[in-house]
Amino acid sequence: MAQEGVCPGEGGGPGAVSPGEGGAAGDGAFSGAAVEAVFREERGLLLASLVRRFGDLDLAEEVTSEAVEAALRHWPAEGVPARPGAWLLTTARRKAVDRLRRDQAYAARLAVLQADAERAEAAAPAPDAYGMGELPDERLQLFFTCAHPALAAEDRTALTLRCLAGLTTPEVARAFLVPTATMAQRIVRAKKKIRVARIPFRVPAPDELPERLPGVLQVLYSLFTEGYAASSGPRLQRLDLAEEAVRLARILHRLLPAEREAAGLLALLLLVHARRAARTGPKGEPVLLEDQDRGLWDRAMIEEGRALVVRALTGGPAGPYGVQAAVAALHDEAADVESTDWAQIVALYDVLLTLTPSPVVAVNRAVAVAMRDGPGTGLALLDALSVEPRLRAYGPYAVARGDLLSRLGRGGEAAVAYREALELAGTEPERAALRRKLGEGREEG
Repeated sequence: MAQEGVCPGEGGGPGAVSPGEGGAAGDGAFSGAAVEAVFREERGLLLASLVRRFGDLDLAEEVTSEAVEAALRHWPAEGVPARPGAWLLTTARRKAVDRLRRDQAYAARLAVLQADAERAEAAAPAPDAYGMGELPDERLQLFFTCAHPALAAEDRTALTLRCLAGLTTPEVARAFLVPTATMAQRIVRAKKKIRVARIPFRVPAPDELPERLPGVLQVLYSLFTEGYAASSGPRLQRLDLAEEAVRLARILHRLLPAEREAAGLLALLLLVHARRAARTGPKGEPVLLEDQDRGLWDRAMIEEGRALVVRALTGGPAGPYGVQAAVAALHDEAADVESTDWAQIVALYDVLLTLTPSPVVAVNRAVAVAMRDGPGTGLALLDALSVEPRLRAYGPYAVARGDLLSRLGRGGEAAVAYREALELAGTEPERAALRRKLGEGREEG
């Protein structure tokens, strides 16, 4: 019943059209799905560029939406352009300039924000080898920009995921285990705080990076989690998001090589992403860790991740990403589920619970205990977590209970848990797998 990460390492877009792909202008290749795919892939980059240019998140979001509306009008007749992202960016920039020309009050407020940003940049120390001036990625710059200490930690992470990482509000809510309405209010609150407090969108100085780093690490981890196990849609994995998170984590580690948690996060992402080819079957169905063909795992990626784990755990107390990476390394090093060092994994989850107490960590620890000590012991731990309200909407918790109940021969109770999980499942592969479990349970009964 070993689940491959109830959440990757923690134990938390299909059909996308990339720039340069799609029909040539005028070839008539258009569908609403094409616009949606382009928008999902390009939205974060588009907003990052617009915020950097105009310094106002609300304006960037508004003209981005207007650019998409323009695409819906033009692309049916003209076809999807060869570079849809560039088309959207050019259109959005023009609309922003038009908006500022028409609305003098808005333009004046924007000028104040830009003046604040210029004064702050002039007063900041010059970037050094570890400064953001060396960072060749605009989106990562904006991740650090949004990790402003004036915002509450959860608010700035949510805002970055929604507005710059390109996740939807329900996807961000899932990352925090809160209702969608609660997350929507949190994002509105963060945007209002930026507007009222006149927080400038500027690249932070080198001495500000350590304070902002944890927030950026959380954003990258959450982005990867959505790629690892999508909240909704026809596919279990969204490899575009997972690979983008890995790419940005690599840049961050190169930027801050002395930061052990940056190494730990990159190690975690590599060690989990290395299993991507084995995590789904021929029809996209989820494949549990115990059933995966380990010959499909990316060994070069695993070796890179293992080396980074050593770096993350050396030189001081371990951080949460380093500990999660160590868990992932133990899974990747084992020849099979039976020979996995479950005792060491449980011990690592014990450490992780002291660093970042979380119901998701507790669920994964319970699963590991079940593998070490038997399903009855693990089930008792899961049942003790039933009072945790955040787990009521967390499907993997119900799946874990169902699997342990099934192993104990309690088929009727397992079916109840699987039906609960089915109501929470967001992707079609998850729903299909749970329906199969329910069918198997009826046959056994």
